[in-house]
Amino acid sequence: MTPVALFVFNRPYLTAQVYERVRAARPSRLLVVADGPRPTRPEDCQLCETTRKIVSSPDWPCELLTNFAEENMGCRRRVSSGLDWVFDQCPEAIILEDDCIPSPSFFSFCSSMLSYYRDDSRIMHITGNNFQCGKRRGNASYFFSRYAHTWGWASWRRAWRHYDVDMKAWPIACQERWLASIMSDPAEIKYWTEILEGVYRGLIDTWDYQWMFACWSQAGLSIQPNVNLVTNIGSGPDALHFNEGHSTIGIPTCELAECIHPTETIPNNEADRFTFRKHILSKRNWFRDVRNTLALRTRMKSQLQRLLQLVPRDRGAAPEVQ
Repeated sequence: MTPVALFVFNRPYLTAQVYERVRAARPSRLLVVADGPRPTRPEDCQLCETTRKIVSSPDWPCELLTNFAEENMGCRRRVSSGLDWVFDQCPEAIILEDDCIPSPSFFSFCSSMLSYYRDDSRIMHITGNNFQCGKRRGNASYFFSRYAHTWGWASWRRAWRHYDVDMKAWPIACQERWLASIMSDPAEIKYWTEILEGVYRGLIDTWDYQWMFACWSQAGLSIQPNVNLVTNIGSGPDALHFNEGHSTIGIPTCELAECIHPTETIPNNEADRFTFRKHILSKRNWFRDVRNTLALRTRMKSQLQRLLQLVPRDRGAAPEVQ
């Protein structure tokens, strides 16, 4: 009975695969959020339309709600505004993107956790992801983490109310070296300081690091299953953030037959250290390339503006630099 929210864009061949898993789960409410076509990509119009048709006619008893953008909003604004809308409609929800293929037990796992921890403000996030490379963390069906992985996840309105896509609290948190109060690894502190600063300054077009920041700001915990329940198949030329070969792409899924609860509600620091060292640090070069490219673009724009100011006035007004 838990509502499922599906986020789509212009990849019908991926969306169809995810939709089949949603269809098999038969949620009573399905919310679909779609971004609009990019004006610079003429092929987007047809791709977006085809994608929306795939998810717009459920053939099971289901209330369908849609939030389709007419124009392209980009990853940061479309997903964040879409999630605002989802949690306006529902007090809790399961969220999937168009390249995240869930196992059948992902839905029952999320529903069970949403119910069990509904009134526990310490828990802010439930993920279907397990990036522990087969290492089991404890004897329960899941463990707690500081990392809120978002390739198939669930949460509550009570948690989402702490989200701020613009991260207005970051400058003070950065100045006070707040990350050092929740992390002990200097490399981890340095990495996340750089990432969150880049997100705050708009150098990284994303929405999910803001959610991680929101969870950390509330000392919130994430539930992670002891087996992987969702696999990401979104690598390739049209992937926004990941290329094929990244360590978290294409991890096979398993089923979770029973639910054994942990005896303590504390983060598994060993699992978090493994996640950071094994998977997160491997993205460092990608983000550095993004920052360098944007910095170069800014410098070139500034130089061009100075050159245009040297054009004699009788030759007409200097054109606007795009």
